[in-house]
Amino acid sequence: MDEVGLGKRLQEARQRAGFTQQQLCATAGLSYSTLAKIERGAIKSPSIFTIQSIADTLGLSLDELLGHEVKGAVRPNENTGHNGIKFVYFDINGCLVRFFHHAFTKLANDTGASSDAVESTYWHFNDAVCRGEMTMIDFNAALASALGVTSVDWTAYYLEAVQPIIDMQDTVLKVSERYQVGLLSNIMPGQIDAMLKNGMLPNIDYKAIVDSSEVMAIKPEQRIYEVAAGLAAVPPAQILLIDDSRPNLMAAEKMGWKVLWFDDYRIEDSLERIQSMLR
Repeated sequence: MDEVGLGKRLQEARQRAGFTQQQLCATAGLSYSTLAKIERGAIKSPSIFTIQSIADTLGLSLDELLGHEVKGAVRPNENTGHNGIKFVYFDINGCLVRFFHHAFTKLANDTGASSDAVESTYWHFNDAVCRGEMTMIDFNAALASALGVTSVDWTAYYLEAVQPIIDMQDTVLKVSERYQVGLLSNIMPGQIDAMLKNGMLPNIDYKAIVDSSEVMAIKPEQRIYEVAAGLAAVPPAQILLIDDSRPNLMAAEKMGWKVLWFDDYRIEDSLERIQSMLR
């Protein structure tokens, strides 16, 4: 079995047993990074002792874990929720990853500029970059000029600062077993690809990834929802958007979508509402 097949089998077995990645790591005595890498196929030859520990925690023999298909899983994209939902879009910043405000402080410390100068410059250009009207090269140059330094790599600071919201990412994996799933984000060029590659976003087969910098529109502008609805290829009433921004949700609701507000200060309450809507 190749590493991708092994990772998928372990992920399915974990989910069937009702474990989040964090819970399995705590019970089996594994590090989160090790389990995450195994599940996405990034470790070519994981230790047999690690796999045995996972099997023991899940109540399976090694042969059961490695030699048989996990039974009873619902095939993706075949379910319709009790309220007619077939497609679920997830926002990224503030929803799947914790926001990147620490990057402002780090950049200020590294350059000797004030945090206010960093943030004001960032927000001055943010919409233009996320809308694809300004390149990352031009944005980095503008940021460096405002801070009085020769160069800045904002994406590097961003990637260092964001942290996955683990329970929410586990929820994405579970939702993807029953529904078509996509990402819909106001984000700068290249950042989604970078987070997918480094494991900061769930490693699943997304039906659609709507990157604002590529479609040249940002939430809550109508065009980005039109593009997203077209890629979802289902009626608007069958689309659910999970987002941490009320204005973004209101705009989607006007398009006929169902919406759910994610509050990263009250994650458990948000997860309960998601589970209730998609039960």
